[in-house]
Amino acid sequence: MEINKEYKCHGGRVTYYSHQSLNTKTAMSFSLSIPKDVQGKIPYIIFLSGLTCSEDNFTTKANAYKKASELGLAILVPDTSPRGKDIPDDESYDLGQGAGFYINAVKSPWSENFQMESYIIDELIPLAEQEFNLDSARKSITGHSMGGHGALTLYLKYRDRFKSCSAFSPIVAPSKVAWGEKAFSNYLGDCKTEWLKHDACELVSTSKDDNNGSVILIDQGLDDDFLTEQLRPELFKSACEKSGQKLELRLQAGYDHSYFFIQSFIDEHLDWHFKYLNK
Repeated sequence: MEINKEYKCHGGRVTYYSHQSLNTKTAMSFSLSIPKDVQGKIPYIIFLSGLTCSEDNFTTKANAYKKASELGLAILVPDTSPRGKDIPDDESYDLGQGAGFYINAVKSPWSENFQMESYIIDELIPLAEQEFNLDSARKSITGHSMGGHGALTLYLKYRDRFKSCSAFSPIVAPSKVAWGEKAFSNYLGDCKTEWLKHDACELVSTSKDDNNGSVILIDQGLDDDFLTEQLRPELFKSACEKSGQKLELRLQAGYDHSYFFIQSFIDEHLDWHFKYLNK
């Protein structure tokens, strides 16, 4: 593992790393913020970014590290896909590099490298916990847009791994919207039964709650250009009501899909996770 760059931030440091991934068969990058003067194992949050983003967008735009340091939380931010000249890509922004959707592709040419679910769960998390003294028993997950989809689906698939989950403007029903239909048909093929295994609205109906009734938090801007066609939070609300999953869906007037939206509410999300990480 190599350090690409390192910066002092409020109350700690943030470092960009790269390492050779067995799952994606290429070098992968991530950033990690560590608060100073934390004794023992460090509780942490994983943030999954959205379409076109890398590990740099949240790190430089979200203004999260002052609050995280005050709470004694580390934040791990992976890239959104494998990258490089030998990695498959597409001319559009919503497929290929920068658009891994946090799933394992099974269809060529994507299946060789686009194994993002296994990369996050089986490779990056164990690596980070081993190398940086992160607390394996106290981690939570959040994300934005495509990353909100990733946060919800990974949380619902691996409830025993995470204490809590939140999301900003998540794609909650990818099997029913254009972004998800395009990605899933290319990565997974045409069998929609397979798509449903990566759809938060479907997963919430079958996911076993291992966290004693923990509440999922979602913030959604009402001025988001993607709200009605791509995000559809009302579908997840309905699925949660049917399944008994507790949900706090906050519809925020005047906010869009940008990092200004994330900046506005990130402190509240960090407080939300801190509560569960310290139960």
